[in-house]
Amino acid sequence: MISALDTAAIRSQFPILEREVHGQPLVYLDHAASAQKPIAVIEAQREYLSHYHSNVHRGVHALSQQATDAFERARSTVQYHIGAAHLEEIIWVAGATDGINLVSQAWGREHIGAGDVILITRMEHHANIVPWQMLAQEKGAKVEAVDILADGTLDEDDFQKKLKLNPKMVAFMHVSNTLGTINDAQRLTSMAKSAGATVLIDGSQALPHMIVDVAELDCDFYVFSGHKAYGPTGIGVLYGRKSILEAMNPWRGGGEMIDEVSLEKGTTFAGLPHKFEAGTPHISGAVALGVALQWLTGVGLKSVMEHETILSSQARHQLGKIDGLQFIGSAPSTSGVVSFIVDGVHPYDLGTLLDQQGIAVRTGHHCTQPIMDHYDIPGTVRASFGAYNTLQEVDSLVQGVERALKMLR
Repeated sequence: MISALDTAAIRSQFPILEREVHGQPLVYLDHAASAQKPIAVIEAQREYLSHYHSNVHRGVHALSQQATDAFERARSTVQYHIGAAHLEEIIWVAGATDGINLVSQAWGREHIGAGDVILITRMEHHANIVPWQMLAQEKGAKVEAVDILADGTLDEDDFQKKLKLNPKMVAFMHVSNTLGTINDAQRLTSMAKSAGATVLIDGSQALPHMIVDVAELDCDFYVFSGHKAYGPTGIGVLYGRKSILEAMNPWRGGGEMIDEVSLEKGTTFAGLPHKFEAGTPHISGAVALGVALQWLTGVGLKSVMEHETILSSQARHQLGKIDGLQFIGSAPSTSGVVSFIVDGVHPYDLGTLLDQQGIAVRTGHHCTQPIMDHYDIPGTVRASFGAYNTLQEVDSLVQGVERALKMLR
């Protein structure tokens, strides 16, 4: 297949891809950990910091008003990008981890009690496990996990079985960062809501690769991190259904999230979205994330998904010819992630030798230790693709693995 993307034109927008590592051209295959940034995103932060940096919402002077306008335009961009019904449903957070912690504390402390069940899955990132475990320990609740099948897909029989436990919260990832599995989020949400559960979806690995429509998904919460979607680090989004957010108490206190503060009468809180945005936000990050989403829209998410599917399919085809190499995760529907191990070779050693050839992959458990326990392995080598990757880089990966194995065996 031939990709519809003009990868040469796309790559020209990413300055970092011109550099060398260890004297070799950089082959960056670690998109699932953090995407590289196009010039438009880099310039958006530079422009803000150079020309109109000021704190938002609280100033009447020109710089504050300009910063506020840009900050809120970015919120509108996110609303449009994910199909949220209301602007107030878009909450700026530090990332997906921060968003999940916000929900686990602000929603969870009010709705989870002793004996209640929180349902997650074995394929979750630690960010969608640990906050729920902490809440369960505090409240005397229980965290149950849906198992996965040998190919890395969710065990739907187990999902239906555990829904009979009447969980108060069902939290799952849209796309697995380790296996590449694309979950049928709309179907899972429908099943969970039919069982009376509130639903949170971790969309960190979905939003950079596919069209996400929260209205279509009908979820209650959706989180994602900016840095995986070609935006800056330290910024992310929590989408929450307006009626649920309005009923939630704030998680953090401070400036911006208040209505009135009195030492005698106490404090009243601001309305949405500000009651969940205490303190000075990551203004340049929000502005630049808005630009990143506009950039993604301009490239075309359907084309991005098709392109990454071509790359991952070619990688699986070529890597599959290597003796002793085994893929971890082979779901029928996957994103641009290829995880593998090689008999007798530690993933870290293979990753180190690939790095010496200028090839950046991720090794280890990828913050998904329950997956590694399931397969009884210490970790994997993970190659993950973005819009800027090419078939030539797939060839470089395969050749790099073959060279490394000759040294290790």
